[in-house]
Amino acid sequence: MTRERSNHPCTVVIKLGSSSIVHEKTHQPLLSTLSSVVETVVSLRAQGHKVVLVSSGAIAVGLQRMDLPSRPKTLAGKQALAAIGQGRLIGLWDDLFRHLGQPIAQILLTRGDISDRTRYLNAVNTLQELLSMGVVPIVNENDTVSVSEIKFGDNDTLSAITSSMIHADYLFLLTDVDGLYTANPRKDPDAKHIELVTSISAIREKVSTTTLGSSLGTGGMETKIIAAEIATGAGVLTIITSSKSPSDIAEIMEYHNAQRFSLGATSPAENNDADTAPTADLPRPRHTAFAPSPIPLRDLKSWTRHTLFPSGSVVVDTGAHSVLSRRESGGRLLAAGVLGVIGAFASGQAVRVVTPKHRSVYEHLIATEAAGVHSTGSTRPTTPSIVAASSVSSSVASLEPLSRSGSFNVLSEAVTDKLAEPEEPQFQESEVVEIGRGLAMYNSAELTRIKGLKSTYIPQVLGYADSEYVVENITIHAPP
Repeated sequence: MTRERSNHPCTVVIKLGSSSIVHEKTHQPLLSTLSSVVETVVSLRAQGHKVVLVSSGAIAVGLQRMDLPSRPKTLAGKQALAAIGQGRLIGLWDDLFRHLGQPIAQILLTRGDISDRTRYLNAVNTLQELLSMGVVPIVNENDTVSVSEIKFGDNDTLSAITSSMIHADYLFLLTDVDGLYTANPRKDPDAKHIELVTSISAIREKVSTTTLGSSLGTGGMETKIIAAEIATGAGVLTIITSSKSPSDIAEIMEYHNAQRFSLGATSPAENNDADTAPTADLPRPRHTAFAPSPIPLRDLKSWTRHTLFPSGSVVVDTGAHSVLSRRESGGRLLAAGVLGVIGAFASGQAVRVVTPKHRSVYEHLIATEAAGVHSTGSTRPTTPSIVAASSVSSSVASLEPLSRSGSFNVLSEAVTDKLAEPEEPQFQESEVVEIGRGLAMYNSAELTRIKGLKSTYIPQVLGYADSEYVVENITIHAPP
């Protein structure tokens, strides 16, 4: 059910970009904007809300400190400026909050910091504890040590993941425009402001997101739509509004709290429940709202999909894709639905779940398998479709993890074939399309050996079976 929003204490994440913190040309701090943000945060805290601030600007402040005209081109140069600027940035925030008696805490993250489940949960616990203590956590990406493999990419994404981690009610993306437009409002006078987005996939076809961010930042409107997709998938109401008027945040929250109707409807009139009609005819502050998903992702699936860096890909057939798209599948993949493996990965690592782009590729694979059967006289079956977890017989669904030891049945010819040398990769990244992500239960070499087989054959092929499933906690984001 859609989370009901009323006048109760909320958890709020506010993201402020570099161009809202530092002047684009002079690199001097925008003290009026920062002071207004601080006053807004303290006011929200006084109303009982919990607030997390996601602040960019370390490199920009470093530029000002070293009197450099622009961001360096090299990774080492950016990391050095981040190291110079981060201390001054958090000191600036601390000075402003200290005048109003509000304690803050600094949290620096990379994707690598929270790619491990234990470390992720530790980060969540730290954030929750700080909020319960009345502290305002100030989160930023640790640019000093980040490299491409562990970077969030931009702080829009980081703010969305942070809001998912703490199950926030609101995510505010403060930017230099007052919302999402059908085109760049600075260049196109016919650009129309969009008040409510209920389908991100549909809105991508209606708006232009080609405009880049400022010279100080890393993103533009496209990164904010990506952030909204992550946050709304976790059940967070996401707002894009102007950083020039941070005080609007309280008014926007009051407006949406007063609505008390599902944001899946574009107006109160579309909601037939009289009890959920607006309680007051409040003016609507200028902003764009992204409606949260009525069925938010579970924390583990959200972590798998958005936090982990995939180490490889598992190619599945059309039957597997169809079944995994159903909730009753439990997000678990059997070896029977696997066509192949791309890349090398270990058990427990995140993997992409992909399907062939073109049916001709799939048919070529089946033809190759069939040719192998005819030439060897083998009874090895062609790749069957996956069986949903809910449709597995009770004797299979209730199996404990299969033992690494014990007597096995006589190996069938199909299984004997699997004991041969590992096959050459049959798929390339250019031939497949990602449909989801999950956690591998077996490494890439093992999965190559058991692909296409029933789960009962796994201990015969590998000598053990930790799980009857080969990939778990799968989140499908591209339905058949």
